[in-house]
Amino acid sequence: MIDINKLIQGKNLTEIEVHVLKYIIKNIDTVLQKGVREIAKENYTSPSTVIRLSKKLGYTGFVDMYYQLVPELKNIENRQSVSDDFPEIRTADFFEYNNLEEIEQFIDKVLRLKQCYIFIYATGFSGIAAEYFYKKLLVLGKKAILASGSDSIGVFENNLDNTGALVVISRSGETKQVIDKLKSAKKHSIFTVSFTKETENQIASLSDLNFKIIDNNKFDDRNMLPNIFFPRLLLMFEYIIKEYLKRLEKNSKK
Repeated sequence: MIDINKLIQGKNLTEIEVHVLKYIIKNIDTVLQKGVREIAKENYTSPSTVIRLSKKLGYTGFVDMYYQLVPELKNIENRQSVSDDFPEIRTADFFEYNNLEEIEQFIDKVLRLKQCYIFIYATGFSGIAAEYFYKKLLVLGKKAILASGSDSIGVFENNLDNTGALVVISRSGETKQVIDKLKSAKKHSIFTVSFTKETENQIASLSDLNFKIIDNNKFDDRNMLPNIFFPRLLLMFEYIIKEYLKRLEKNSKK
C-alpha cells in the first residue's frame, strides 16, 4: 500500500476523506470510469466529499486529481520493483523551477549578511542536509545557527533579534515545526528562505524565497525508496556557493 502521509500532511482531511483517498489510490485503474457518484456510493458518503477531497489536496476537481495522481503512482510502482533505471542529476534540473535571479537574491539577502546570524532549521532527513549547509557556511566565515526538531524552541525564539535570515529545509513542504518557525520569523520581519519539493506546498507559499528541488518519490514518506532529492539539494547548495564565490572574485578585481 502506498504511504500517503506526505500527500495528506497539512491538508486537514477528515477520516472519511482519508478513507476515500485510500480507496481512489487502491482502485486508480478503475475510478475514472466509475466517476464521483459511484466512488461516493461505494464509500457510503456523498459526491461532495470526493470533490471536497480533491480541492483540499490542491486540485481543481476529481478529474484533475486523477490525472495528477496516475503518473506519481506509476512511478512508485516502477521503483518498488527491481530496476536498473535511476534518475540522473542534471544542472538543468535546477533551472526547471528556479532561476539565477533567485540565486542572486539569496546571495544578497543571506550570504552577504554581516552582523546578523543565518538561522538554519530542519528536521529528520532534511536535518542532515541542513547540517551540511551549516558547516559550509561556517568555513566561509558566516555567522550561522543550526537547530532541528529535537532542540528547544528557545534556541530560535531567543535569537530572533540577532537573526537576519531564516533558512529552512522541508522535503514535503508541510512540516509543522518548520511552518511555525516561518510564521514567527514573518512577525519579526526576518527574511525567509525555504528548500522544498517542486510542487505547491505551505512552506513555499510562506517563504520570501523558495527553491524547488525535484522529488522523484513524493509519496515515499519514510524515504525508503531510491530518491535523489537530497543529492540534488546538496548540489543546489554548492551551485549557490559557486555563484557567490564568483561574485566575490569579480568584485575583488574591480
